[in-house]
Amino acid sequence: MDAQTQAPALHLAHTAKPVTPRDRLIRLPQVVAVVNFQKSTIYGWIKEGKFPRPIQIGRMSAWPESAVHQWVQDRIQEAQQ
Repeated sequence: MDAQTQAPALHLAHTAKPVTPRDRLIRLPQVVAVVNFQKSTIYGWIKEGKFPRPIQIGRMSAWPESAVHQWVQDRIQEAQQ
């Protein structure tokens, strides 16, 4: 087959984002363990726009683990300035 009649190759490896452990969704008990604050404090911060909002899946609420860890890193950076 010449180059003009070949089907284009799919390069899925270049377009697919690898899944890392922080790409998963975590529930409130895990969020509490990561940030070390009570759930009432976390929900208060959500209402004030100071903490990432959870994703609703049916009746379940969960947070992207990366968003929670980014929030922690942002607080550390703020404290160091």
